[in-house]
Amino acid sequence: MRVLIAPDKFAGTLTAVEAAEAIAAGWRRRAPDDQLDLAPMADGGPGFVDVLQAALGGELDVVTVRGPLGTPVPATILHVGDTAYLESAQACGLELTGGRGVEAASSYGVGQLVLAATEAGASTVVVGVGGSGTNDGGAGLLAALGATADVSLESGAAGLVGITQVTLPALDAQLVLASDVDNPLTGMFGATKTFGPQKGLAEDRIAEVDGWLEQFAAATNRRIALDKGAGAAGGLGYALLCLGARREPGIELVAEAVRLRERARTSDLVVTGEGAFDFSSRSGKVPFGVAQVAAEALRPCIAIAGRVDVGAREMRALGIESAYSLVELAGTDRALGEPAGALAEVSERVARTWSR
Repeated sequence: MRVLIAPDKFAGTLTAVEAAEAIAAGWRRRAPDDQLDLAPMADGGPGFVDVLQAALGGELDVVTVRGPLGTPVPATILHVGDTAYLESAQACGLELTGGRGVEAASSYGVGQLVLAATEAGASTVVVGVGGSGTNDGGAGLLAALGATADVSLESGAAGLVGITQVTLPALDAQLVLASDVDNPLTGMFGATKTFGPQKGLAEDRIAEVDGWLEQFAAATNRRIALDKGAGAAGGLGYALLCLGARREPGIELVAEAVRLRERARTSDLVVTGEGAFDFSSRSGKVPFGVAQVAAEALRPCIAIAGRVDVGAREMRALGIESAYSLVELAGTDRALGEPAGALAEVSERVARTWSR
C-alpha cells in the first residue's frame, strides 16, 4: 500500500518534518511493507522555509534582524535561483513576543529580511506570513524598506496615532504574499478584531487599536485595506499589497513546490495532520488543502491531530474521512511532553485500521 504523509507542524511541539517522520515511524511498526512518501507541508506560517528547502533545495542565508520588541533575532532566507523565500514569523512571530506588548510590536525585521533578499540578488521575494505577534499594519516592514511618514513607523500600532502622510518606497523586486487569510485590514473581520486577542490584545483595546490602523490606511491606500489578505499577519499583508505584491495561497504554493497533486495520484491513502484540527481548518490551513488535493485525486484522506474539535459531519465537510486525536488516544501529558512518541503511537494504531 502506498501512503502519502503530508502534515503541517504541530504548533509548539513538532515541526512539519518531525511530524511526518513520527507518523511514518509509527506506521512502519504496524505495516512495514507499506510504501511511505513523506511530504511535510506549510501554509506560509512557521515552518514555511524549512518545508520549501526540503522540497526545492537551494541555499540558506542566515541574517540577524530586529525582533518585534527590538531584540535582535536570527532569521533564514532560502534562495532558489533568483527567487527568495522567507517567513515573517522568524522576524515577528508570536513566540518572540510571548503574547505581550502587541501594541508596540513591530514588523521592522520582516522588512529587513526583504531588503537582505533583494540585496543578495533576488528578483522575486516570496513572503510567507502567519503566526505573527504584531498588529502594526506592516508599518515596520515599510519603514525598513525606506518608507517615511509624519509619525514613527517603527513603533508598532501605537506609533501610528495621528498619522496623516506616508511616502512608500520603490522596490525593483516582485513581491509575493503567501497567505490563505482572506481578512481585510480593519473592521469587524479585520486583523485587530480577528487575530488581536490571540496575540494578547485585551478586548477593551480592540476598537482603539483598530482605529489606529484605520488612520494608517487613510494615509496610505484605503482601497487596498479592503482587499483579501490585507489583514494577514497583523496587516503585513496590507503593507506587501501596497508595495504591489501579488497574493498566492500559501498552501497552494507549497503544494506545487512539493508536487503534492502528482504524489497523491500515485498513493492509495493520504494522511495529514496539525496541532488542532477544528472548523477553522477550512480557512487555508494545511489539512483542508491536503484533503482537497486528495479529493481531486480520488484518494481518501485522514488526519492525525493533537486535538480534534470537530464532529463527523464537520470533518467530512472538510474532506477528511476520519480524524484521530493525540490527546484522546495518548493523553494530554504524553501528547505535550513526548509529542513525537505519542504521534508515532497513534499512527501505529491508525495503521491497523487503514493499512491493507
